[in-house]
Amino acid sequence: MGKRKSSAKPVKKIQQKLSTTFSCLFCNHENSVTCTLEKKTGIGSLTCKVCGQTFQASINALSEPIDVYCEWVDACEAVAKNEEGAGKSAGDDKARDDYEDDTRPASKGVLSDSEDGF
Repeated sequence: MGKRKSSAKPVKKIQQKLSTTFSCLFCNHENSVTCTLEKKTGIGSLTCKVCGQTFQASINALSEPIDVYCEWVDACEAVAKNEEGAGKSAGDDKARDDYEDDTRPASKGVLSDSEDGF
């Protein structure tokens, strides 16, 4: 008499771990930014080992290091966008608008194929 056929054991799914080191936006060194999460205080902090740049953001129980890094990227983009807007003055915009108005060709709008003259 033989044994009963046993079923195969289920294979464990390996969860990929998200990295806690990232590249710095200011000095462009890879794996120089480390992220630490203090869940008791609700603060996530980033620090670059090379240039010393730091950033802190509020976190919750589900936050991961990549979330803090993404908030840092978003904050840097917002600052850059604000600086672009602050660099323009009202006089510069008016001067550009006048120049553009003078150089635009006068057109009749959208022409049909029969009006093109081809």
